[in-house]
Amino acid sequence: MIEQRLKDFPLRSSAGISYRESGVGPALVMLHGIGGSSAAWLFQLEGIEQFRVIAWDAPGYGTSKPLAQSEPRAADYAQALHAFIESLELRDFTLVANSLGGLMAAAHARAHPERVRGIVMISPAGGHGGDRVKLAERLKQLDELGPEGMAEKRSPTLLGRKAPPIALELVQWSQRRINPPGYRQAAHCLAMGRLVDDAKSFDRPVLVFCGSEDVITPEAGCKAIAKAYPHGEYRSLPGIGHQAQIEDPTTINAAIESFAA
Repeated sequence: MIEQRLKDFPLRSSAGISYRESGVGPALVMLHGIGGSSAAWLFQLEGIEQFRVIAWDAPGYGTSKPLAQSEPRAADYAQALHAFIESLELRDFTLVANSLGGLMAAAHARAHPERVRGIVMISPAGGHGGDRVKLAERLKQLDELGPEGMAEKRSPTLLGRKAPPIALELVQWSQRRINPPGYRQAAHCLAMGRLVDDAKSFDRPVLVFCGSEDVITPEAGCKAIAKAYPHGEYRSLPGIGHQAQIEDPTTINAAIESFAA
C-alpha cells in the first residue's frame, strides 16, 4: 500500500538531492530522521493542501548524494540544505523536522535566519554532544542487523502502543531502504550534535512537539529544546510515540498549517 501511495509523489532531484513534492503556496521544507526518508512525510504530502510541501532525502538517503565529509556535523547538512533550497529558489519558508532533522533545521536556521519563517520540530534529537560510546553502539546495531533487521526490531520502538498498522508499515518501509554509508554519516552528526547551541540565536517562532510515549527523545529533552529558543513553545501529544507525523497526521497537519499561516 505504501509503495502505491508514494507513486503520487515520485522522486525528483535538484542540487544532488532527491525529494518529493505536493501542493502550491508558501513552502514547507520537511526534514526526516535518521531512520527515515522523504517517504516519512507521506501523510503530509497527501493531507496538507494550502502549502507547497517539499520533503527531502538528506544526503546519503534515497538517491541524494552523500556528503564529502566522513564524519559530518549538523552544519554540513545545513550547508547541503541551503544549496538545495537555493536550487528551488525558495526565499521564505517554514522548516518542519522530525528527530535528527531537528539538528539540521536548527543549524540551517542559525546560518540563515532571515530565510526561515519558523520551525516545527517533532520529537527533535538534541544530539549527544560528542558521545562516541553512543555512536559506537548505533553503528554496531547497523552492522549486526542491517536495514532489514533494523526495520523489524527498531521500527516498533518509534511508535506508541496504539499506533495504527499503517504507521508501522510506513516506518518499516523507510528503515528497509536505508543506505548504510549515509546512515553512518548521519550517526556521526547525531553523536556530535548539540541542538541547544544553535537554538539561542534564532529569534523567530519555534513549535516543539513530543509524544508522551516517545522513548527515543523523551519529553524532558524536547521541553529543554523548546525552552532554549527565545520564542519556543512546547506541546505534548498524549499516547503518541517518536514519529507523530506518521502516527497522528491529523493533529500534526492541522498544527503545521496553523503555525505556518
